[in-house]
Order: sequence, then structure tokens, then C-alpha cells
Amino acid sequence: MSVNKVILIGHAGKDPEVRYLDTGIAVATLPLATTDRAYTLANGTQVPERTEWHNLVFWRGLAEIVEKYVHKGDRLYVEGKIRTRSYDTPNGSKRYITEIFVDNMEMLSAKQAPTTAAPPVTLPHQSTDELPS
Repeated sequence: MSVNKVILIGHAGKDPEVRYLDTGIAVATLPLATTDRAYTLANGTQVPERTEWHNLVFWRGLAEIVEKYVHKGDRLYVEGKIRTRSYDTPNGSKRYITEIFVDNMEMLSAKQAPTTAAPPVTLPHQSTDELPS
């Protein structure tokens, strides 16, 4: 038995890039940043903050949702599988890329407030004659 499961909570590094295959299937890619906080060891040594970047890949309906609703800076919870692939560069060297194929995603960022405030609501004025005694 083996398990290939990744769970990440982080911030979108940029707006998603979405493309559609000839068959109409949507594929979205997005970098996700996860950051370990800085801390100080017992001996006084300071360990600086460290950010890891993860390449996320979304398919089909999830890719379409990401295209509509996810923007740079949004906080995301994702679950998926880690995959590594290789490709050859034009100069002949081999490159490797590790990606997270996302199966499940939840948006953790609060909805943004509208940019324009709603006009104030004016309630009808009651005269003192109408108030109960």
C-alpha cells in the first residue's frame, strides 16, 4: 500500500493561468506560497522566515472555478497528489518540475467588501403623537 497525498494552506502567488485543451477541458496553473515563520532557538540563534513555492495544477471544473474566483494573494486550502515530470530545454538539458495535481480546494480568504458603500437608508420619521405611551 502507498499514499500520495499533499495538503497545503498558502497564498496564491499570482492570478491563475488557464488554458483549454482541444477537447474543451480546462487546465489552470497557479503558484502557491507557504511560509514558515521566523523563530529563535534556545541558544539565541535566529532562524529566518522561509517561503516555499508550489506549482498547482487544476483540471476540468475545478480549473474553471479557479479561473473565476481565485486571484493573486487569496488564501487557499488544497489537497492533491505530488507529481514530478521532466522536459528537455532547447539547449538540450533535462529539467524537472514538481507539481501538485489538486483534487480538492477551499478558498479561505474572506470576501472583499464592495468598493462603493451602499447609500444610507432613511427611515420614515414618526411624530411623537404616534409613539405608544
